[in-house]
This record gives sequence, structure tokens and C-alpha cells, in this order.
Amino acid sequence: MTQARRQRGAFITLEGGEGAGKSTQARLLAEALRGRGLDVVATREPGGSTGAEDIRTLLVTGEPGRWDPMTEALLHYAARRDHCRRVIAPALVGGRWVVCDRFADSTMAYQGYGHQLGRETIRRLDALVLDGFKPDLTVILDLPVEQGLARAGGRGGAEDRYERMDVAFHERLREGFLEIARRDRQRCAVVSAEGTPEEVHAAILAAVAERLPLPDAAAPAGDGPA
Repeated sequence: MTQARRQRGAFITLEGGEGAGKSTQARLLAEALRGRGLDVVATREPGGSTGAEDIRTLLVTGEPGRWDPMTEALLHYAARRDHCRRVIAPALVGGRWVVCDRFADSTMAYQGYGHQLGRETIRRLDALVLDGFKPDLTVILDLPVEQGLARAGGRGGAEDRYERMDVAFHERLREGFLEIARRDRQRCAVVSAEGTPEEVHAAILAAVAERLPLPDAAAPAGDGPA
């Protein structure tokens, strides 16, 4: 990574299927990075900007068959474009680090693999909207489908549209994420989500430290030399 890239800030995304713990781990990672003195923006998809949050409601609520796969993909990319323009890009240009709960790999996995639109369809849409823009590091949290759905089912709430899709969809989704990681090993790190939140966080932090130039953890106040 060049010095200019470091000054620009770093973009980290967390991905995975339902119940993998992405939201918890994104929060823990953002806190850990702030503890190292970094200025961190924590955000999510779908959502992250005012307009994108409005689109999020259309995507994560209602019946599983509410949208056809292509409409779903277009909605995700409409939200993503607004999110990138208004939140992610300005933060990176300002030298801040961005930790995002989901990004474009979710559309490839959910709509490309899960809904079987295909890699090429999503790739073309991604090129049109993002023009090659990608995270510096993507951490994919991997969990067997039955475990993930059991965890997700215990959360409750109205945002359960994807959770209610059939098991075959979720199996394709999991394989999609693993295939994304196999195709882009330089950017992606796969971390098992089967451990405790603390164990998973430690593995994520190790993956980040291996790939990106992290400053040392800030020393507690009063711990300097006398």
C-alpha cells in the first residue's frame, strides 16, 4: 500500500450470510480501530445514507417474493451509489477509515448466486455503478446455513425478508461468498463465525493487521514514562 493510499483512508467491509454476526463484529472492529487512534466511520448496507436507508426498508421488509431478482439488484445498487457518493467516498478522501456492514459482495452473493442472476450480470452492473471501486479488505464471516438461520431467527424484528427465503437459497448464498473469496484472495479473508463474539473479533483483527497498516494500540492514560 502506497503512502498516498494510506493518507486516503482504508475501506473495510464485513460480509456473510444471515446470522453470521456481521453487525456485532463491524461494531467491535470500529471500536478497536478507534482505540488505535484512527478516525473511523461505521456504516451499513443497504443503507448508510438518508436515501439509501429509505431503499433499505423496501428491501428487507415484506414478503420474500416482493421483488424479482433484477429489481432487487437494481435497488441495492441505487442505494449503494447514494451511500458511496454521500458517505464512503468523502470519508476516504478525508483520510478516515470506513467499516461497512455489507457492500457489493452481498449483491453478488445474494442476487448473483442466491437468486441465480449470475456473476456476469452483477459484474456488469457493478462496473456501471462503481467503476472498479472496491474495498481494501473484505472479511467474510462463514457459518453453516442451519446455524446462521437459527441465530437469525432468534433476533426477531421486521427486517427478516431474506431470512425467510428457502434453505436452498441460503446454501447458494454461502457458496457464493466462498467463491468470491476464492476468486479474490488478495482482497478477501474468510473467518469462521462459529466461535464466541470475542474469538471471532480477535480473528478479524488479526486479518486486518495482516493486510493493512495498523498503528499500535493507544496506551492507557498515565502509562507513559515518568
